[in-house]
Amino acid sequence: MKTTLLLLSLFICGIGFSQPYQIGHRTITFNDPSRTGGFGSGGGAGRQIQCEVYYPSTTAGNDVAISSGQFPFMVFGHGFVMTWDSYQNFIDHYVPLGYVMVFPRTEGGFSPVHQEFALDLLITGTKMEALNMDNSSFFYQAWNGRKAVMGHSMGGGSSFLAAAQNTANFDILVGFAPAETTPSAINVSSDISIPTLVFSGSEDAVTDPTTNHKPMYDSVSNVCKHYISITGGAHCYFANSSTTCDFGESASGGNITITRPVQHDITFDALDPYLKFYLMKDCPSWPLFTTQRDTDTRIQSLFSCLYTLPSNPVITQNGSVLSIPSTSLTISWFLNGNELSGETFTTIDTQSYGGGLYEVRVTDNFGCDGSANQGVTVGLEENTTFYFLVYPNPTNGIATIQTNTSDLRIIELSDIGGRIISEFKVQLKAELSLENLESGTYFIRFKDSNQMQRIIKK
Repeated sequence: MKTTLLLLSLFICGIGFSQPYQIGHRTITFNDPSRTGGFGSGGGAGRQIQCEVYYPSTTAGNDVAISSGQFPFMVFGHGFVMTWDSYQNFIDHYVPLGYVMVFPRTEGGFSPVHQEFALDLLITGTKMEALNMDNSSFFYQAWNGRKAVMGHSMGGGSSFLAAAQNTANFDILVGFAPAETTPSAINVSSDISIPTLVFSGSEDAVTDPTTNHKPMYDSVSNVCKHYISITGGAHCYFANSSTTCDFGESASGGNITITRPVQHDITFDALDPYLKFYLMKDCPSWPLFTTQRDTDTRIQSLFSCLYTLPSNPVITQNGSVLSIPSTSLTISWFLNGNELSGETFTTIDTQSYGGGLYEVRVTDNFGCDGSANQGVTVGLEENTTFYFLVYPNPTNGIATIQTNTSDLRIIELSDIGGRIISEFKVQLKAELSLENLESGTYFIRFKDSNQMQRIIKK
C-alpha cells in the first residue's frame, strides 16, 4: 500500500515537472573598435555587429525581462544571403528549453568576407560574456558559464574559422552543412580544440558533403568529434524556408527524399541531448546522445571520441579500511552525507571516523561522477549514529532505501531546486520509484535526523 501511494504521489508531482520558457527578444549592437564596417548602428566606434538575441522569459515579447536563472549562450552564424529569422525553428525549439540564442547580422550581402564574419562570432561571444559581469546589463548574472559557436552553410564554415581561434573560449562547435570558406575552414580545422559536431544532409547539392562537411570533420583532431549525415537530407532544410537558399538548392539538383519538418526532427533528436550534456552539464544526457547516434536508422554517423561517463567504483573493505581501484578522476569520500575534508585518496581508514554510511565519488572534468555506498559498523557498539543506504545509485528508476534501525522514519524526496516532490515513510527498508521522473539529480532527506543523500535518475 505504501509503495502504491508513493508511486501515485510521484506521478502526480511529475506532471508539468519541466515547464518551458516563453521567448523574449531584444536587439543589441556590439562594436569592435579595431575594425570598420559591419551592420547596424549605435554600438560605438568601430565595426558594428547588430545581433538579434532570443532568451528565456516569463512573458513573450520584445525587451521583456529575462527569466530568473542562468542559461547557456549559443552564437549562431547565418548562411549565405540568409537572414537570422530563417532559423526561427532553432529559436522556437531551444529558447523554451532554457538557451539564449544570439544571431549576428553582419556579412549578409552577396560579397561576404568569411574571416570578418568569424571575428564577429568571436566578438559576440566575448561581449555576451561581458554582459553577464555588468551589473547594469540586461543579462547580468544570467549566464551559466557555457557557450557554443554554431552556424549553417557559410555561417557553419565561419564557425569553424572562429573555433580554430577560439579567443572567446567557446565550449563546443556545431556546424550544419558547413561550407568551405576563404580562408579555408578545412585547413584550420586541425587547430580546433573543442568538441565538434557536424550535421550533413546526404543529398546536399549546395555544399557537397564530400568536399565541404566531411573534410572539415576529418581535419579536426585530438578532440571528441561527431559527424551525423541525415539520409535523404537537404542543405537548406536545416533552416526554415528561405527564398535564396531554396532557389539555390532547387537549381543544384540532389535527390531529397525527406521533408523539412522531418529533417528538423532528426536534427533536434540528436542535438538536444548533445547540447544538454555540454551546455547544461546534464551528465545523464550523454548516453542519450550516444544511443541516438548509434541506433537512429534515419542517420549515418561517424565519431572519434573516447569519452564515457565515470562508472561506479567498487569499494573493497579490509577491516576498517575501505578502498577503490586506482583512478585518475577526482576522489571524494563522505560519511552520512557529509564530505570528509582531505580524504581524496583511493583508501580511507574508517577507524578515524567511526561507523556509518560511507560514500565515495569519482568526478571527471565535466563534473560527471560515479559513486558507491558502503555501510561500516566500525565502532557502532559505542556510536549509535543513524545512517542509511541508497542503492543502486545511479538508478534506472527503482532504488532501495535501507536504514540501520527498525524505527519508523519520514523521508522527503526533492529535486535539485529544493522543491519537495513527495514525502513518505520507511521502516528498515523500502523501495523508491523514480520511474515517472525525468533524468537528473534528486535528494533524499530524513526529516528527524536532517541527513541527506543525492540520488541520480539515469
